Amino acid sequence: MLAIGLMSGTSLDGIDAALIETDGEGEVRPVAFVGTPYSDEDRATLAAATELALLFDDPGEHPLIERAEELLTRTHAAAIAALLEKAGVEARGVDVIGYHGQTVAHRPDKRWTWQLGDGAALAAATGIDVVAELRVADVRAGGQGAPLLPIYHAARAAGMDKPVAVLNLGGVGNITFVGEGDELIAFDTGPANGLVDSWVEAESGARYDAGGALAASGQVDEAVLTAMLDHPFFELPHPKSLDRHDFTIQPARGLSAADGAATLTAFTAACVAEAIDQLPARPKRLFVGGGGRLNPVMLRMIGERCGVTAEPSDVLGWDGDALEAEGFAYLAVRSLKGLPITFPGTTGVAQPLTGGELHAAPRTGLALRLVSA
Repeated sequence: MLAIGLMSGTSLDGIDAALIETDGEGEVRPVAFVGTPYSDEDRATLAAATELALLFDDPGEHPLIERAEELLTRTHAAAIAALLEKAGVEARGVDVIGYHGQTVAHRPDKRWTWQLGDGAALAAATGIDVVAELRVADVRAGGQGAPLLPIYHAARAAGMDKPVAVLNLGGVGNITFVGEGDELIAFDTGPANGLVDSWVEAESGARYDAGGALAASGQVDEAVLTAMLDHPFFELPHPKSLDRHDFTIQPARGLSAADGAATLTAFTAACVAEAIDQLPARPKRLFVGGGGRLNPVMLRMIGERCGVTAEPSDVLGWDGDALEAEGFAYLAVRSLKGLPITFPGTTGVAQPLTGGELHAAPRTGLALRLVSA
């Protein structure tokens, strides 16, 4: 099946869209990928919607939320159009879209998680069936609802000398452990790029620490680092997940811009080291996807603290920018087939569970009409 996966991460930098051919099991062939940045205006709208959502006791309605969802439909439809043009594929040739949406709040302890994104509207805009709400069933069943991509990581790691680990460094970090016999364990490690990005934006107005240059010019404040690691999240057994806003940059206030960047980057590395220590065995190799793999200072710190070289996933021929979006395409196909997408070892759900809600596209031949409107 041809499937599109869409990912808009908590860093609010833009939309990743990937096209793959897959059976939702052992066969995966990446076809094309595009990354589309958000405009400053769109990013501000989504940030405001996130701040508002954190005040809710459960998902609800608000004009700002509606405006953000309309924005997401428009921008995701445009990203799909760009992807199909790059691939030379028509919308009618695609079987399904896996639509992650935009996480604005994640509260599995209260059995809810909130990803903005109207799957029905996106199906109508593109003329392609959409599978959305991929985390909801797991959370309602008592799971963490995250990470969702371990089964995709396991499919890509087939045939490797195990155990291996795949680390995703987005706004939040998560790790997948694939052991002997395809044992699958996964959980969130803690903040990844999120705190560093917030710090750099507050200090300089830049969106991220390009190449880790600011962190490289500073010194790690070990006292602040130790205090940040004294957080109950790290004492929890896995599986576990968190919201990007469960941690803040406040402990680093008072440090210079460079020292704060260095300390928060070291915190990301220390979070990964804590996670590695919780695995049943040391991975023989640690592959890193997401934007954090482009930060050599972060990768060096991870390697030093973990005792395992942090290798960008690109060394395997995997596009580290596309990996998450590809994974949501894969999950959409599994959802269509009724195959499990979450597991006791990945989210803590009691038994393997499928998920996602199918939104069938109206068969009107008006595919991608929002893009040309």
